[in-house]
Amino acid sequence: MNKFAIRLLTLAMLSLTFVAAPYVTMVYAAPDNPPPPDDTKNKKKKKSSEVQGTQQTAFADGYRAAYASIYDRQDYASAIGQLKSLGRDDSAAVANLIGYSYRKLGDYKVSQIWYERALKADPSHVKTWQYYGLWQVEQGNREQAQYHLNRIASLTGTASEEYRSLAAALEKPPGTGLVY
Repeated sequence: MNKFAIRLLTLAMLSLTFVAAPYVTMVYAAPDNPPPPDDTKNKKKKKSSEVQGTQQTAFADGYRAAYASIYDRQDYASAIGQLKSLGRDDSAAVANLIGYSYRKLGDYKVSQIWYERALKADPSHVKTWQYYGLWQVEQGNREQAQYHLNRIASLTGTASEEYRSLAAALEKPPGTGLVY
């Protein structure tokens, strides 16, 4: 290869790195992979990559804070407020965590609404199938929980953490209380 072709190839790879960086960063924002922020609400004429990067960072930071409230501090009420303030409670990842928080607070009716909202937003959201399946187990709906387990198996197989968690909950005798 001549020097020009090598330089051109290097420049192309570097450009792809800069274009992909915000999306790769978004994937590692939290284990449940929050969706990117909706930048259609921002009508100002700034550099689009600058605005998008700032919004993604703010959203990812807010999502991580809510995630920590849930899983590190078990502060579910606070997490609900944090998640709703993100303005993306119509996304599966956010709606699922809101549903999970309501479930942990014992408000099963509201929790169910949020789980169904999450699945409407993304019918393939495995974490919602898992958490809603655990909800079903806690409610004594073992046949429905089995349906959720089968959905997880069809989406990720039987080796996934989500599948194993729900399968373990179904193996417990009925009436053992909260499972996760």
